[in-house]
Formats: sequence, C-alpha cells, structure tokens
Amino acid sequence: MTSSITRRRVLQTGVAAAALSTLPHFAMGQANPVVKLRILETTDLHVNIFPYDYYRDAADDTVGLARTATLVKGARSEAKNSLLFDNGDLIQGSPLGDFVAYRQGMKKGDVHPMVAAMNVLNYDCGTLGNHEFNYGLDFLQNALGAAKFPLVCANVIKANGETLQKPWLILDREFVDEAGAKQKIKVGVIGFVPPQIVQWDKANLDGKATTIDIVDAANKHVPDLKKAGADIVVALCHSGIAGGERKGGEENAALHLAKVDGIDVILTGHQHFVFPGGKEFNNIPGVDVKAGTLHGKPAVMAGFWGSHLGLIDLDLTKDGNAWKVANFRTEARPIYDRVDRKVVAKVDSDATVMAAAQAGHDATLKYVREPVGTTAVPIHSYYSLVADDASVKLVAEAQSWYVADQLKASAFKDLPILSAAAPFKAGGRGGPNYFTEIKPGPLAIKDMADIYIYPNTIRVVKITGAQVREWLERSAGIYNQIDVAKGGEQELINPKFPAYNFDVIAGVQYKIDPTQASRYDDNGKVVNADAHRIKDLTYNGKPVADDQQFLVVTNNYRAGGGGNFPGADGTTMVFEAPDLTRDAIMRYIIEKKEVAPKADGSWSLAVPSGVTMTFTTGPNASAYQPAGIKVEKMGDAPEGFVKYKIAG
Repeated sequence: MTSSITRRRVLQTGVAAAALSTLPHFAMGQANPVVKLRILETTDLHVNIFPYDYYRDAADDTVGLARTATLVKGARSEAKNSLLFDNGDLIQGSPLGDFVAYRQGMKKGDVHPMVAAMNVLNYDCGTLGNHEFNYGLDFLQNALGAAKFPLVCANVIKANGETLQKPWLILDREFVDEAGAKQKIKVGVIGFVPPQIVQWDKANLDGKATTIDIVDAANKHVPDLKKAGADIVVALCHSGIAGGERKGGEENAALHLAKVDGIDVILTGHQHFVFPGGKEFNNIPGVDVKAGTLHGKPAVMAGFWGSHLGLIDLDLTKDGNAWKVANFRTEARPIYDRVDRKVVAKVDSDATVMAAAQAGHDATLKYVREPVGTTAVPIHSYYSLVADDASVKLVAEAQSWYVADQLKASAFKDLPILSAAAPFKAGGRGGPNYFTEIKPGPLAIKDMADIYIYPNTIRVVKITGAQVREWLERSAGIYNQIDVAKGGEQELINPKFPAYNFDVIAGVQYKIDPTQASRYDDNGKVVNADAHRIKDLTYNGKPVADDQQFLVVTNNYRAGGGGNFPGADGTTMVFEAPDLTRDAIMRYIIEKKEVAPKADGSWSLAVPSGVTMTFTTGPNASAYQPAGIKVEKMGDAPEGFVKYKIAG
C-alpha cells in the first residue's frame, strides 16, 4: 500500500479560515521573495513504534511511528522545504517502554529503541513531555542521549539554576523560494512541559529540578531568541488547549502561550486530541477549530501514539531584512480511516523505522508473554464508568493487600484502609478497542500492563471522612447532569472528563446521583457549593463521620495533586512505597496464584425514572453484563462504539 496523499488534498483539507483568504498572494517573480515552509509534528508517541498493541498481543493499524513515518516521507516529498519536530512523551507509555526501563535498563551510550527509530527520520528538534520524567532524570538523560536531534525545554530548572535542557536554539537553514533562489532563514525553536511534573514525579525531581510557568518562561526566553536573530519562532508546547482566564501554572497553556509576542507557530500535545478539528475545542474564545489557530496563530495537535502527523504550511515573505508569516494552512493527517466501523490503514509501515527498533520489539513480546498466575473469571472494563467493576476492584484489592503488609508495624496500623482506583482503559479518545478484556485462564505480564497502564508508584494519604466524600464528589464529575424534568434520552458521560480521574474508593459504600449538578468542574474547582451527588456514604454499615480518620491507598500522581482532588495535594501523604502499582498487582497475583475479582456493589448509580440515560462502550461489551445495574444495547454509535442505555 502506498500513500495517496497529494498536494491538492493538503490544500483542500487544510485551508485556513476565510479571513486568511484576504491576505495578499505572492506570485513568482515579484520583488519580495516567498518561501513556502512546511512544519511537521509528531507528539505523544509513548513508545509506540510498531503498529502493534502489546496489551492485546495483536496488530493495531491505529498506532505506530512506523506508519506516521510513511506520512512524513510523503509530506516531505510534496514540499520544497520542511522541518520535522517532536513534541514530547517519547520514552514511556507502552510495554516496550517499561521493558527498557525495568528489565533491560539504560546506561550512558545505549540507544533506546524509540530514539533509534526517530533517528532514522532525521528530526530537526524535539522537546520533553511530562512522561519523560517517570523513570527518573538519569534514565531520561541516558535514554535521550543518543538522539541525533537536539532537544529544548525552557521551563524545567535544575537545582543549580540552569535549565535541564537548552531552553531554545536557532536552526540556520537554507530554503528555496518560489523563484528558485536560495534564502537563509533562522528558525528559532523553544520548548515547554507542564509545570505539574514536580507534583506528578515528586520522587524523581524533589531537590533536583523545579519548573516555572510556561508563559513566564516564554516571556523570559523569546526576546533572547529574537535578539539572537530568529526570523520566525516555533514553540514546541507539550501542553494542551484550554480556555479561561490565565492565572499562572496552567497544565494546558497553549492558548495563553499564543499571546506571547514573537511566537509564530505553536505545536501542541499532551491532551491526546486532534487539532484542527476536534469537538473538544469548540466554543473556546480564541480558538478557531476549522482554521487551526490559537489567537490567530497557526497551531496543530497530532493526536497520540502516532495516529496523526501534524502539518503547518507557512508562506513566509521577506519585508526588508525581516521574514514574516503571510499565510498558512494547518492539517492533522491520520494514518487510518474508519470505514463501515472498521479500521482501514491509509499507509504501510516504514521498513527502516521498524528495522531500527526490531530487537526491542521482539524482546518486549517475549517479556510481556511471561505468565504470573491465573484468573478464574473474565476481567474487563466495558462497564467501568457506570457500575462497580471487577477490573478496578482487582487493582483496589492488590493495593490494600500491599499496604496492609507494609504498614502492619507502623503508627497507622489501626486506621481503616481504603483503596482508590480508576478505570484507565475505558474507551473515550482511545477508541472502541481501548478497554481491558482478559479471558479466564493464564495471566501474563502484558495483562498487568493492560489492567494498570501507567508506571505509577503506590502512595498512602491520611484524610478525614469529609475529604473522602469530597474526593468522591470530584470523581463524580464524570457524569453530565441528568434533567428529570426534560426526560427522554440523555447522555450520561461527560466526554471531556478523563477516565483516569474517575476514582472509585473501595472499602466504603455509596451511591452517585447524576440528577444533581456536579459539585466540581472539570479542573477540580467547586462551582456548585450546594450540590451533592454522593449519597448514603457508609463504612462497615455506618454513616461516615466528617472527622473520621482513614488511610487511602492511591498513586503518586493523585497523591501529589494530579487531578486536583480534595485531600490529595502532596501534604497528606504518610507513606511512599518504592514499588510500582503494577508490581504490587503482580505480587498479589503471584501470592494468590489464582484470582477471581468480583464487583460487590460497593457503589452504584441512582437511576431516575422517566429518563433514558445512555453511554457508549466497545463492541465486545455484549458478551458481558455489569453487576448491580441493568443495561440494554441500543445500536451503533460513531467511531465504532456501541450505544447502551441504563434500564430503570
């Protein structure tokens, strides 16, 4: 199969908004030279090189740098001038990444499979993502040390006051203009990462590095870039797009960054969305979803796991000694289409990229197939957002088992232990196959990563009953408010709320009433102070008192403030485990030899009458029934999902 992408298609699918059509057209032969420069972006690759799902141990046409590489080569062939950038989250996110980090290891001079694959493509520059810090600074430096392309990051500061990477650089390039003449242009590149990494990876960064606000870092360094002679400036912003007033320290700051004078182009990421396009960004002031602009500046977000290649075509014109962006087009090209609810690959894999990482791929397959125990029941997450779920319960049980042993001789040994866990693989932006599904029988290492996909470590916080209630209220924000007076069919799940923030707390019993307004907004701020979705919260059959003391087992991300949950801001931690949550789950299964996780109805949804609450899940959900709730299949939903209703 070969790519059928043409220059005509780029112009058809990536044309900027109508307002741009009023910009002057610069034809060949005019006095002022015109350079057409194509900017290419990959982002959030997360060690997805091959079109392969290690969790399912099966081919997957929706992922892989090997597929994106074919788009890169096609896009380069269409343009006289191009630059290729990566926007971070390279070395963590798949079992291949975990294999290298935990089984193989990385010493100085070693070549990480992800870096080997990227070196084949001759990237011009890259930046760091938040997940680069998951394995520690030494691993980060060793893993990226063999990169044949430079890396920049302006807002991570070492203890000695220097930036961890160069904050910016200038690419001195010679491009061919529309008249065939050579033009020298200095392209400035600056990088950014969410400042929250100091919370999310506190154990790896505490005392070694800190962060500053993305916009503050830009205001500090962009003037230096311009003074150094940068003709245009490209921001590699491993941060997403969000509206609202800037307060400083935003995780998703790309829209605010667009207001910084001197920045011409913004490459975004982190959110795993696609831009231009994507309903997630509709109705945000300053965002033009069709044109692909942030406050009028061209921007792109190229999906995740290699699903898309971002393109920004710039028309650069020279006015005196200065180059400026006179026109542009933006596009996010996919590696696959979905036709009749089936994935259809648009391109073949690039053989040179696969060859560069073949040894790592083969070793990972052997690694993930190693057995650790058995399960007597199926473990799946198809209904994990609407009902008590066995896949989440297994994580909660393993966490409690691990912590009970660790704290049996501590000062906290007599406090009740609760366990918070979330359904990481629950469809959503991951697609209709992005669910955990493990058949009864042997459990392998790949299944541990399927059940718990992040390399988090275990943490314990000590909080009150009131904070437990608020934690659950924050979690219940995943539901849209159901309007009983309106009646009829209503969508239950808020698509903007990530499943990894839907914490279920095992050890207490409660109901969630979605007819009430959400007490918290998507960012964890109280917006409806009188609203309460959590009902009948009990522990051992008795109402939970506000001043009652509990230990809650969670992970380093949540305990350090990730998601902005009440009671989890880094100040309530009483135990930091050295082990990964996945390792605790594996030890639990090895100890038990066979597990049979069961949803015991510790939480449930209040189902109002007169309303048809709907949700979407994967096609294979029909093989299972959730515990404690009745659901009925309604039919097909977009993008390969299936729509269900909750029966009263």
